[in-house]
Amino acid sequence: MEIKSENRCFGGVQGVYSHASEACGCDMTFGLFLPELAKDVEVPVLWYLSGLTCTHENAMTKAGAQAWAAEAGVALVFPDTSPRGEGVADDEAYDLGKGAGFYVNATEEPWAPHFRMWDYVAEELPALIGQEFSLDMERQAITGHSMGGHGALTLAMSLPGRFRSVSAFAPITNPTQSDWGRKQLGAYLGADETKWAAHDSTLLMREKGFDGPVLIDQGGNDQFLHLLKPEALAEAMAAKRQAGSFRTQPGYDHSYFFVSTFMEEHIAFHAEALYA
Repeated sequence: MEIKSENRCFGGVQGVYSHASEACGCDMTFGLFLPELAKDVEVPVLWYLSGLTCTHENAMTKAGAQAWAAEAGVALVFPDTSPRGEGVADDEAYDLGKGAGFYVNATEEPWAPHFRMWDYVAEELPALIGQEFSLDMERQAITGHSMGGHGALTLAMSLPGRFRSVSAFAPITNPTQSDWGRKQLGAYLGADETKWAAHDSTLLMREKGFDGPVLIDQGGNDQFLHLLKPEALAEAMAAKRQAGSFRTQPGYDHSYFFVSTFMEEHIAFHAEALYA
């Protein structure tokens, strides 16, 4: 593992690190914020998964999360959203290829050799950071924005017992029925739509639900509501009687201004679960 940078931040350290990923077959970069408390004890972990076109850096610099994580004594992990580098397949469209990994393991060419973001986030990166840093990997939570909200919800419901809480900002909730989903799942997983269901949080909520609290915030003026389909997940949560809240925030759009506004509440939500 290579240290790209480490900066003092709210009493702790905001680091950026790279490593050779076996899952993705290329070098991967991630951000990790360690609060000051990590000098003395292992601290719980909150994963933040970013959205389309993003890297590890977007939320790290725009979400305003470190101040609240430092206060709560929680580490923050900011993975990249896709594999990178020469030889990694890409597409001219912003919503496919690099920056658009969709947190799945691709089975179709030309994506299959590198686009294995599910294994990377679910297995490889947790093992690495658990070994290298002062983290309590028995206490994990997960959140994300847009495509990252999709990833957070699907990982949380598919890995029972892994995460104590899950939240999302404007998640893609019903990708099997949306152009933000059908295009990518078809490209990465093939034409058999039965293989897509495992990556649709609305379908997973109807079938499984989540074994902990859920918090969803959706901007009422989000310009992508027709693609996010928040009503589908809200209805599934109600039908499942899922413990949690689905909140529409009037006037807010899809931007990081929206994310940063409600970040304090999301970190407090996760800290309560992580320190219960």
